[in-house]
Amino acid sequence: MRTNATAIPLRSPLMNALLTSVALLASPVISHAQSAEPKVQTAAPRATVTIARAALAPMVGQVIISGSVVARDEVLVFPAVSGSIIETLAVDVGQSVVAGQVLATLNNSTLTAQVAQARAEMARAEASVSQASSQIVSARANAKQALTSLERAGALRRNGTVTQAALDQAVATEQTASAAVASALDGLSVARAQKQLAQASLDIAQLNLDRATLRAPVDGLISARNGQLGAIASSGGEPIFRLIKDGIVEVEAEVIETALGSIKPGHSAELNVAGNGIVNGSVRLISPTVDPRNRLGTIRIAILDQHELRSGLFASGAITTAERVTLTVPTTAVLSDKNGTFVFVVKDDKLEKRAVKTGLIWKGLREITQGLEKGEAVVARAGAFFADGDEINAIEPRAAGASK
Repeated sequence: MRTNATAIPLRSPLMNALLTSVALLASPVISHAQSAEPKVQTAAPRATVTIARAALAPMVGQVIISGSVVARDEVLVFPAVSGSIIETLAVDVGQSVVAGQVLATLNNSTLTAQVAQARAEMARAEASVSQASSQIVSARANAKQALTSLERAGALRRNGTVTQAALDQAVATEQTASAAVASALDGLSVARAQKQLAQASLDIAQLNLDRATLRAPVDGLISARNGQLGAIASSGGEPIFRLIKDGIVEVEAEVIETALGSIKPGHSAELNVAGNGIVNGSVRLISPTVDPRNRLGTIRIAILDQHELRSGLFASGAITTAERVTLTVPTTAVLSDKNGTFVFVVKDDKLEKRAVKTGLIWKGLREITQGLEKGEAVVARAGAFFADGDEINAIEPRAAGASK
């Protein structure tokens, strides 16, 4: 019986040798082709950087402020007597007044009667003083007469002419007269004290009568009038008038505590006052305290030109705290990190990170107080993208007006 099977062709020894030869020939060709490729190493391109040189320049230190125009000294005019009706109001808001000028009058009928009563008490007190003086004269005369009688009685008693009882009576009479003199003197002192009291009452009544006429205590400008005709004057409410002493106003502004220490009395200020434009002034007063809630301190700025300035106007501007010529670089050249402030100095197209100390900022420039010398080149901007030791292509901008 015959079995069918699939025949598996076998490679002959000649075919195996041929394949091996082809492989050996192909391998060197591929290796040679790979080793023939050139290995090119391209250097990283240098960044092109604009530089600036440290140079001397004028710098100005300023503190920006805002505030309001206020009265330098405000004077409040209250009625010194209460309960009287306001009869006249002689001045109005915006009017200038001089010290002593009549501002208003109160009804003074009651006050006039009180003056008359005090004068009557004064007259009675003066009469009491006169009466006490007369009693002293009389008492002294009686005392003198009693002393004379006592001396006579003593002489007669020594001669045996009068009895001891008569002498004793003369002694008692003299003592009574002396006591009467002392009493009269005390009466005069009491009368004089009553006169002084009556005089004080008269002075108070006269003063209240005078106070019924309200007068300007100082030269100034009426800034407010709260009194109304027919109203009852009271010293416990709003003042009848408010005056700006001498008409002088100034700017009151609040400054952050970190800037307050750089401001000194006398520093100049340039302010823009609403409706008045630019006005000049100087720091007059700096508050010794800072508000703990908002960390602001108050300053007062005296205005050199008071023309047309009104209390309450908004004002903003700047105080000049320093002016000097100093070493500067562009503000964009100065960077900061956790270690402090630094710049990138350019030397032979290579960067050097250098710590610096800075000061004022003014018109795009930053003052360098330590760390740089005049003429040294620094990266003008984009320094945050570089590191210490980087190589660059430095470009220095052409100075203004230089020939091309």
